[in-house]
Amino acid sequence: MFSAQTYQERRAALKGSVANGVLLFLGNIENPVNFEHNPYYFRQDSTYLYYFGIQEPRIAAIIDIDEDKTIIFGDELSIDDIVWMGRQETLKEKSIKSGVQETLPYAELARYIQKVQASNRKVHYLPPYQSSNKILLGDLLGIKIAELQPSVEMIRAIVKQRSVKEAQEIVQIEQAVNVSNEMHLLAMRMAGPGVKEYEIANAIQHLAGNKECQMSYPPIVTINGGILHNHYRLNTLKEGDLFLNDSGAETAMGYAGDLTRTFPVSKTFTTKQKEIYEVVLNAFNNAQHLLKPGVKFRDIHLKASQYLVEGLVDLGLMKGNPEEAVKNHAHTLFFQCGLGHMMGLDVHDMEDLGEQYVGYTEEEPKDTKTFGLKSLRLGKALEPGFVVTVEPGIYMIPELIDIWQAENKNADFINYDKVNEYRNFGGVRVEDDFLITNDGYRLLGNGLIKTAAEIENYRTEHLD
Repeated sequence: MFSAQTYQERRAALKGSVANGVLLFLGNIENPVNFEHNPYYFRQDSTYLYYFGIQEPRIAAIIDIDEDKTIIFGDELSIDDIVWMGRQETLKEKSIKSGVQETLPYAELARYIQKVQASNRKVHYLPPYQSSNKILLGDLLGIKIAELQPSVEMIRAIVKQRSVKEAQEIVQIEQAVNVSNEMHLLAMRMAGPGVKEYEIANAIQHLAGNKECQMSYPPIVTINGGILHNHYRLNTLKEGDLFLNDSGAETAMGYAGDLTRTFPVSKTFTTKQKEIYEVVLNAFNNAQHLLKPGVKFRDIHLKASQYLVEGLVDLGLMKGNPEEAVKNHAHTLFFQCGLGHMMGLDVHDMEDLGEQYVGYTEEEPKDTKTFGLKSLRLGKALEPGFVVTVEPGIYMIPELIDIWQAENKNADFINYDKVNEYRNFGGVRVEDDFLITNDGYRLLGNGLIKTAAEIENYRTEHLD
């Protein structure tokens, strides 16, 4: 946990941003794999972590703005719990570390909410994503789950606060990024003909565990990089394959890293692989240099897309004016997703609160219909303290190529004959994490090799 003062100051700032009522925070529960006492790995709700820091299942909290009180609800260990799990730090002791003096049994939460409702005061709550909390909210508020209406006022206040990272949060994120760097170097040392994808996935997860970290998301380790989020790991690597590793560590306090590297299973890239890789890397480098306060991330995304098109025109896969090609969304045959996203306590920071609040503004809402842009999680102007990823890519998806070619879609910009020579190419993505500073940006972590020459040299050195 951070200091008690940290959590007190965070809660005080939030109280000052919401007019009145009660702010309700629901922690997560342990979810069973196949029976009650065999649960999945427990991960506390990130907003609960941000304001209270307690990593324990089945707890809740309220900040009563009108009565100026903060209470944590939960149950202390019973003697049966102690028999099976041993004496542990009490909830009261954890609450004091969070700067909260008052704790009540979990059952008292319902009675407190009932009193609030009886006095016609507003109960603010966030969008629930665990089924248990959807049911709990319905029971607490006496309404159907389908009729739950999270507090937009509370969401906006939290997004504004959590988006700007404190110095101590950046320390945590850089720890996660540096462990992620080590994971990626290990993958580069391991990947070779005859190795299974799952062997690499297992190894990098083992490394993270030895660094007191979890994974911040299920790792994507694949020779089929054209599948954006590919979690199939049974392929055997062979000469000539490209290997894409999108993986990141999460610290014990919950902060994430998120990196991607693509490299050849052979010691060196083929000509075709290197050409596509250089196009992606050029887009990455140019997009990186555009990061600064006041610039809309949507504009950086579109500019990066233009750099991708320029490279694809040089290779003969596209034609015409790159700027016009992007305006007509012709680039989305190759770049179907967004350039990046916010990152922090969640790898896609605060995504549970809604992308329309986290990545966009009321004045410029998210485009939810246009192919490509609908997958852009962040579009608003950058601010000092934001942590963002930058991850351009080129993905060859045979099914998408066939659909577009049958429709002769964007034929003014796409050379389908040439594209079909690459239909089984796979994909390339390069990704790093950045802090937006007062006058620009800073790469987070110690840095990870990314040029084709650096990768080939490293691979050659460690595969001999």
